[in-house]
Amino acid sequence: MNPVMQTLRPALSVFALLTALTGVAYPLLVTGVAQAAFPHAANGSVLSVEGKAVGSALIGQSFSAPKYFWGRPSATSPMPNNGVASGGSNLGANNPALLDAVKDRVATLRSADPGNTQPVPVDLVTASGSGLDPEISLAAALYQAPRVARARGIDETTVRALIEKQAQRPWLGVIGEPRINVLQLNLALDGKTVDASR
Repeated sequence: MNPVMQTLRPALSVFALLTALTGVAYPLLVTGVAQAAFPHAANGSVLSVEGKAVGSALIGQSFSAPKYFWGRPSATSPMPNNGVASGGSNLGANNPALLDAVKDRVATLRSADPGNTQPVPVDLVTASGSGLDPEISLAAALYQAPRVARARGIDETTVRALIEKQAQRPWLGVIGEPRINVLQLNLALDGKTVDASR
């Protein structure tokens, strides 16, 4: 047998075997286990209302109407919360462009609710590392509660109670931070029943 083929044949055999194992068998196994054990998460954590998909619990959406809670700013382009362009702005803390963007965002929040003199929570004016964060801190939700209540003509205590009801607590009481999913909160405000099992 040709010496080149003696060397090449085992290498190609190992390549074919590893391709079949890691490129076909393993992904099929992981996909099958995920579909069986966690079908909602495996299919993108899609939220549906009356059988129609309205978004994912994992990707933020842009809300700008005063009657809705606003999420974190998105650094994705060419449009906000673009899952294909996930990524942060890569602007350093001392970068003038970041400082200007934060000032503009603070001004937007202040103009939407001029009577609110509370400090603006940092997650309302800075983008996350992915640029797709669907959640805000409880402080960010509570900061917006007066504006949302006023825009909807309802009592602020009702809005705060809804925030408390929708809040996600740290896992086992210690892992993670208290947070709230903006899309789910806004759907609850609209009185929509979310079907998260699809």
